[in-house]
Amino acid sequence: MKISNTSDIRVTQIESLDPPIIYLRKQPITKKISDVVIKGRNEIEHIIKGNDKRLLFIVGPCSIHDEIAGLEYASRLSELAKKVSKEILVVMRVYFEKPRTTVGWKGLINDPNLDGSFDISNGLKRSREFLLKVNELGIPVATEFLDPFIPQYLADLVSWGAIGARTSESQTHREMASGLSVPVGFKNGTGGSYQIAIDAIISASSPHTFLGIDLDGNASIVHTKGNEACHLVLRGGSNGPNYEEKSVKEAENKMIKSGLDPKIIIDCSHANSNKDHKKQPMVFENILSQKLNGNKSIVGLMLESHINEGNQSLSDPNNLKYGVSITDACINWETTKNLIINAQKKLKK
Repeated sequence: MKISNTSDIRVTQIESLDPPIIYLRKQPITKKISDVVIKGRNEIEHIIKGNDKRLLFIVGPCSIHDEIAGLEYASRLSELAKKVSKEILVVMRVYFEKPRTTVGWKGLINDPNLDGSFDISNGLKRSREFLLKVNELGIPVATEFLDPFIPQYLADLVSWGAIGARTSESQTHREMASGLSVPVGFKNGTGGSYQIAIDAIISASSPHTFLGIDLDGNASIVHTKGNEACHLVLRGGSNGPNYEEKSVKEAENKMIKSGLDPKIIIDCSHANSNKDHKKQPMVFENILSQKLNGNKSIVGLMLESHINEGNQSLSDPNNLKYGVSITDACINWETTKNLIINAQKKLKK
């Protein structure tokens, strides 16, 4: 009697991938870079816990698609970060994974050639190389963790991590965050719910046991002790922005009610700017004013910024404009620089 096949019916191909340890050996972290990563993690954690009174600014492109333009941006940001370091800790936003509402380009790891060839092996290599070069410039890196296997390949080079609005409710991502070696910000849900992210913070701060992979790529049972450096990221939702004082106060009260010390980073982009990059400076100034007026729960903010403003559609990779986002629209470098320098002047006073 013929037995029908019941596995992989909808799978068209399975390719082998080198385990994380191969990438780490071929592209090793240096002592200098390790110092940048660890210092960045420690400083971010001190800011979140209130032991460092500086503000945390997470600044950079919506996504990295052109490493040359990305490194030019990183070089500029690194120089600016040194000038404002007494009042502001600047961390570069380096996002390689893009969660999509339906379909679209999923980021440099998934499709590094921008052409649907999905050379993930090369995407991991290029992403790791980019992280090494940015850290070499002396500026710590922030990224969003989406695929639960990716941290084993890249997390040794990251100083701050985000769990996005679409995944804050996911048990898998809460478990993953509980074992990450970096401070982690959970974004409020796409609908605007704070409670989703607050529940995630409580979950991720607890120990977990779950399935994962080790550095050799073996299926493993992972045990974690919990991540005590988790916090809330407000990014607005389908019900509108949530950066204003009233919304921040509501988030604070919900966190306190759940037994959490209210520590909040506010995203100037996404729903908080109604996806209009030109409104980011207005949101930025509002958040800064709240901080200057004595708010103690706001510990930082996020800006989507690139060399040139706006965004562009991904069509022919050879005809893309230099330094312009292919995902969310960004403010340009001059606007970014002016916002940060003016913020430093106000914080100094």
